[in-house]
Amino acid sequence: MPSDRKIELYSREYFLSCALGGFIACAPTHSLVLPLDLVKCRLQVDSSLYKGNWSGIKSIVRNEGFSTLYTGFVPTFIGYGLQGTCKYGFYELFKKKFSDFTGTSGVGVYLAASAGAEFLADLALCPFEAMKVKTQTTLPPALPKDLYKNMYSGLVPLWFRQIPYTMVKFTTFEKIVSLIYSGLSKPKDEYTKLQQTGVSFLGGYIAGIFCAIVSHPADVMVSKVNNDTRPGESIGTAVKRIYKVIGFNGLWNGLGVRIIMIGTLTGCQWLLYDSFKVYSGFPTTGD
Repeated sequence: MPSDRKIELYSREYFLSCALGGFIACAPTHSLVLPLDLVKCRLQVDSSLYKGNWSGIKSIVRNEGFSTLYTGFVPTFIGYGLQGTCKYGFYELFKKKFSDFTGTSGVGVYLAASAGAEFLADLALCPFEAMKVKTQTTLPPALPKDLYKNMYSGLVPLWFRQIPYTMVKFTTFEKIVSLIYSGLSKPKDEYTKLQQTGVSFLGGYIAGIFCAIVSHPADVMVSKVNNDTRPGESIGTAVKRIYKVIGFNGLWNGLGVRIIMIGTLTGCQWLLYDSFKVYSGFPTTGD
């Protein structure tokens, strides 16, 4: 049931509500796909660990126990919850402000708004991402002694991963949703809210596939840097050293599982986010 409380569109309360919707969309979804994320991160660090995604999950359950599949749950839930709060909240704010400033709407506004939002969101995510990756890639499983050291060492690679990812995520979503409605027989407003959130899920899933491909090389490097930065080594030096070892092909380790993971993740995030907007009495995103 939608909320009876009326919040004015583009008011301060509206943007705060969108930020809360971002937390609801991102914290549980990233946490639920942790088993896939765990296998992906370990394969990025050492591609010889498992033969594939399913074999990796089975190996972990058999040798380390089921609970190991959710290694890094706390930093994931908190970190990606904070990231979602900033990402969706600032995206809605920047999209409105940039549209008002330029007098236009479209791809340029979506790209600029999503890039600015993700830049800020990663400042909140980075230390929790570092903790997550360190705990996931420490073998045998143990709490790393340097867990709280160099927590922002992966910030630049994280920006290189997340900013293009989010630019593609939001812009592609907005355009795909617009294309879906343009191909249907009725205007968006004539469809039920349930149907509109279904379009949000489909648009999000397709957008997620593009996101995974665009951001995957940087995702691999983030995992490597967080796992293997030597004392006193700069980020640039670490990236150059790691790339010499893994090469171009190594930047694509784990892509298959990430496409499945990110497609599902992004689709569910847009479904949750727009469902929350509907509950709050707002229109769904896009078109």
